[in-house]
Amino acid sequence: MIRVMLVDDHALVRMGFRMLLADAQVEVVAEVDTGEQACADYARVQPDVVVMDLSMPGMGGLEAVRRIVAQDAKARILALSAHEDTAHPQRVLRAGALGYLTKRSAPEALITAVTAVARHETYVDAHTARALAMAQVKGEASPAQMLSEREFSVFLQLARGQSVAQIADNLKLSPSTVGTHLYHVKQKLGANNQSELTLVALQWGLLQI
Repeated sequence: MIRVMLVDDHALVRMGFRMLLADAQVEVVAEVDTGEQACADYARVQPDVVVMDLSMPGMGGLEAVRRIVAQDAKARILALSAHEDTAHPQRVLRAGALGYLTKRSAPEALITAVTAVARHETYVDAHTARALAMAQVKGEASPAQMLSEREFSVFLQLARGQSVAQIADNLKLSPSTVGTHLYHVKQKLGANNQSELTLVALQWGLLQI
């Protein structure tokens, strides 16, 4: 039986996933609602697969993926997201996740994805895979592709309305380091303030509305 840790800040979502996975003989051995708690509990729980929502308060799923992989290079993580852009799957797979599934996927896709990731196989849902392929063929890239991994994390949190102090706390960085990243993000994206950064994120489907 595959042992899964569910990481999502919505209790109803976790309940739905737990019921769906139980029907497929997949055991949910832990449920947490933040990336911070997932990082803290991972070593103790030792799940076969972590199902990680990307949009959560605090550090968020992307940073949590990085930290869990830093703890355990063999960690098997399936990123789950409502985002349908190409930047999120590219970033989270690069960070070490083995799979990416949009929340609009059919319910049975979750079981297929968890099973594949448990076998150490890469899984990307068909819609996302097509979007990634088309973006590559057309040579399209969102402005976020110009950012480094850390700049991208800072950019997303800024676009969601987080302050420099909050981001520093979430990402365990000094405020001056966050300020430096913010300067580079504004320069690369041609934005003058936080509102313009939020607009860029919305235009490219990087935020949920």
